[in-house]
Amino acid sequence: MISAIIFDLDGTLVDTERTHFAAFVEVLTPLGAAPSWHDYLARWIGYTDRECITELLKEAGRPDDPALVEELLALKAEAYMRLLGGRGLLYPGAQEFARRAAGRFALALVTGTLRAEAETLLERTAMRELFPVIVAAEDVSRGKPAPDGFVEALARLGRGPLRGRRLCAADCLVVEDTVAGVRAARSAGMRVLAVAHTTPVAELAEADLVRPSLQETDLDEVLRLLAHP
Repeated sequence: MISAIIFDLDGTLVDTERTHFAAFVEVLTPLGAAPSWHDYLARWIGYTDRECITELLKEAGRPDDPALVEELLALKAEAYMRLLGGRGLLYPGAQEFARRAAGRFALALVTGTLRAEAETLLERTAMRELFPVIVAAEDVSRGKPAPDGFVEALARLGRGPLRGRRLCAADCLVVEDTVAGVRAARSAGMRVLAVAHTTPVAELAEADLVRPSLQETDLDEVLRLLAHP
């Protein structure tokens, strides 16, 4: 039985992947390491900034330089917040789906973005109060597709909103939009609803359920299908 729902953020609740991509391009182009949009979608979406920058520099033939990675991480974060501007961020139906879920289950957020960015996005979209548990990039040593973020969220839910209740990984439903995110959640032993906001439906087949978008997803139907596969 589902006791908690864990959401991804970028690409699942908020339409920010092009902004992340633009920020990467801005800081990596001078080093000859910027990805194309197609490459970003195919290979890097769902990974942490640190992982993306480290690997892109390596592929560009740059020597290993931890100080440069730290500098680029700070520049990318600054560029991302500036490029967000004042535009609309939510996917259609995303806030409504999250609020319905919060009315029935404990919620957590597991994101590869930095905590400050996640907090800003949740505040701007009036969803901060929905997520008592947030696991951000700084909270784990390995990002998706490693399961670390979801394992940490499970532990925090057990210490916080669901304290005193027996909670196991199979009691958690993860809502994700990328192959890396789906694989991370499955590796953690959780069930997965994938929404094809950023990734084609066919590539999300490892999820338990796949829907075109959150706007076209009925929570009661999802729960019914998971209970009777």
